[in-house]
Amino acid sequence: MKKQLIRISILQSSKIMTAFYACFGLVYSLIGIPMIAFGNTQFKIMGVVYLFMPILLGVFGFIFFVIFAAIYNLLASKLGGVEIEVLNID
Repeated sequence: MKKQLIRISILQSSKIMTAFYACFGLVYSLIGIPMIAFGNTQFKIMGVVYLFMPILLGVFGFIFFVIFAAIYNLLASKLGGVEIEVLNID
């Protein structure tokens, strides 16, 4: 059975992507903490930037996914959405 994704909810999808990117940014925070603790001045500055990566990635992830979803909705209304095949399993 074929299904077609014709619209993406902009706000709801962007909230999910914000959470995803913020979680991904935690990896950068784990790298930034030792840089702050053991690094020289340049590494400490870089470590502070890494420490705030969850916030930065969350903000940029939200902004760019809003733009992506809006463009997708515009194109899907003109060209049709992404088509997938699904199988119903009982």
